[in-house]
Amino acid sequence: MTSLPKISLVTVSYNQGVYIEDTILSVLNQNYPKLEYIIIDGGSDDNSIEIIQKYEKHLAYWVSEKDNGQSNAINKGFSKASGDIYGWLNSDDRLEPGALATVAESSLQYPEVAAFVGHGRKVDISGNTVYYKEPGELNFERFCAWMDGGNFMQPSCFFRRYAWDEAGPLDESIDIALDVDLWLKMVLKFKFQPIDKLLSTALVHDEAKTTALINRMKVDCALVVTRAGGEKFVRKHLENMADRLTAYESLIEELSQNPVIKFIKPLLRRKYRLRTN
Repeated sequence: MTSLPKISLVTVSYNQGVYIEDTILSVLNQNYPKLEYIIIDGGSDDNSIEIIQKYEKHLAYWVSEKDNGQSNAINKGFSKASGDIYGWLNSDDRLEPGALATVAESSLQYPEVAAFVGHGRKVDISGNTVYYKEPGELNFERFCAWMDGGNFMQPSCFFRRYAWDEAGPLDESIDIALDVDLWLKMVLKFKFQPIDKLLSTALVHDEAKTTALINRMKVDCALVVTRAGGEKFVRKHLENMADRLTAYESLIEELSQNPVIKFIKPLLRRKYRLRTN
């Protein structure tokens, strides 16, 4: 009988005491027998440390110290890992019940595959699903289109250690699209396999990184895609964006001429600095 793979999971956090306990419990309640759970805290000054200490006997390693950003913290976590399969969760993400067992099963079913991607969703603070994502085509061309919407959700992706050794560590100069950069490097060398199950849930809130910094995310995606050799995809995206902006400008100009909505003129002048007669 083939033994289960050891799964190393890293959670990075900074001042997320409101959310991190749910994240920790979603991992520990997997009851996966070969789990290596690592938490890297960036020197929080809220109640995060007290929460982590509650569960430290279940952790392979944890530390709370200043880091140089999310990429640095994740790299630090994986430097302590020794598993066969890696993955990471932010401190406001949660694993769905049975997620790790599902990943382990897929890794045994597809020994030639380096990365596994399941469904993911986002929920608001009331628990309502506001976004659901099944993995799209898992190839370089589709990954290059990340600016038009992600191909899958990062917490639902797990990869073999050798893929990390080859494509990692994360580029610490990238602030937002650090995962996209890694996927692009991996998919050029290794096969990705979809998993037809929900593996993770991300919480949407005001402090969430990708929610608050969506425009910078697009810029970062454009940079990493270009660097990976996908310049033509970036050009296509920018051309489509220009077409949309032209259409919006025409609509705004048409609206500004309508006497029923004269109020829009000062708004346009103030907000968009467009000329209105």
